[in-house]
Amino acid sequence: MEQCLKMALWRRKHTNRPVGKGLLHHSDAGSQYTSIRYTDTLEIEGLIPSTGSVGDAYDHAAAETVMGLFKNEAVAKDSPFRNGALKTESDVVDVVFEWVHWYNNDRLHSSLDHQTPEEFEQTYYDEISGSLPDAAAHKTAT
Repeated sequence: MEQCLKMALWRRKHTNRPVGKGLLHHSDAGSQYTSIRYTDTLEIEGLIPSTGSVGDAYDHAAAETVMGLFKNEAVAKDSPFRNGALKTESDVVDVVFEWVHWYNNDRLHSSLDHQTPEEFEQTYYDEISGSLPDAAAHKTAT
């Protein structure tokens, strides 16, 4: 699991969207997420784990909402992301990747002013870098 985390952080850094120190990293309380090695990786990267010892988890509501959406939109038997039964690990990986791409790049989110997460994040980085076009800057200022 720490290789996945390191790859995600590397990709963010190399697309000029680095993750800042102190980011809250959500995971469930599975053994892979509470292992010393994984916890050490989070600490080295400056991330704060959302789980720790029993009883001291942070509020998981937002992350659990996304997991609920994933289960309803991608895993359900009538999901448009599924082409029949999920028989192999490769089938599952394909469904996960397709859904995550759709969720981030095509699905409009009412909490993001009916933008995709990718559009919302691009606007954020444009604002902090000063590269936002004048018309867009006036729209976000209102």
